[in-house]
Amino acid sequence: MLRAAAEETRLRILALLSDGELSVSDLTDILGQSQPRISRHLKLLVEAGLIERHREGAWAFFRLRDAGTGLCESLLGRLDTALPPLSEDRARLAAVRTQRADAAQSFFARIAPKWDSLRSLHVPEATVEAAVLAALGGRPIGNLVDLGTGTGRMLGFLAPRAVRATGLDSSHAMLSVARANLERAGLSRVELRQGDIHAPPLPSGTFDLVVVHQVLHYLDDPARALREAARLVAPGGRLLVVDFAPHDLEVLREEQAHRRLGFAPDQITGWLTEAGLGDVAHSDIAPTDGAEHPLTVTLWLAEDASASRLSAPAEKAVA
Repeated sequence: MLRAAAEETRLRILALLSDGELSVSDLTDILGQSQPRISRHLKLLVEAGLIERHREGAWAFFRLRDAGTGLCESLLGRLDTALPPLSEDRARLAAVRTQRADAAQSFFARIAPKWDSLRSLHVPEATVEAAVLAALGGRPIGNLVDLGTGTGRMLGFLAPRAVRATGLDSSHAMLSVARANLERAGLSRVELRQGDIHAPPLPSGTFDLVVVHQVLHYLDDPARALREAARLVAPGGRLLVVDFAPHDLEVLREEQAHRRLGFAPDQITGWLTEAGLGDVAHSDIAPTDGAEHPLTVTLWLAEDASASRLSAPAEKAVA
């Protein structure tokens, strides 16, 4: 690891990645070096276990590896980022992020009318977020994953309360929006991954809170998506589902690609139970502003069933 880091360009790359993940093209723009040369440096850092690489469509992103952060923090803590070339790198990093945010904003501006029309049919996001916090209570979140993260709103809302946060989405364009939004909120260390919610490329049993927020109504097989979400729940962890209650707004199928017109409470509860989760609780949030076609939002919160069965004896043993 020390040998890999003991080269000026590679040390500059580690310093840049300490602020969040970056692509090869980001690094070539910032460092002013050729793509083959940057790729070679990145390959050596990956092989040394200092950074990790993940695919996002045709793109590749890199970030500091958790196992190597102790060494990286020790090394990077000794660098003076106020002096060149690190100060110049950070200035160019800020310019790259501004450019990325502008591109994401341009994309979202094209789809915003659809989002705005849907938001007008249900309670404000702030009301839903308050209900989410009430449902989660004061229990620490730990390791969080948001499946189908979209623009990253729910991820940005919950990430500050988590030890580690990851967002997954199948759309590279939406991940670009999420990345820009999270960076703007000062959450550049949140991990973003491209992948299918029906087969998330994430390890089983590793997340203390799994979130599926306003995603299921777009899916052909929501039950399968929930089985996969349940697979990710760590022992004692929880799965939070937020979606619409049953409604008859066929226009949402025609104009916004909704596959399902909401879900009954027992339908989601049944799927979660079949997936091995227990203690499923649900609550409804209905619009109160007199919307012409109000949509009710429902929250489901389930816990790892094995932990529920063992919790009482475990607490007694500890006492």
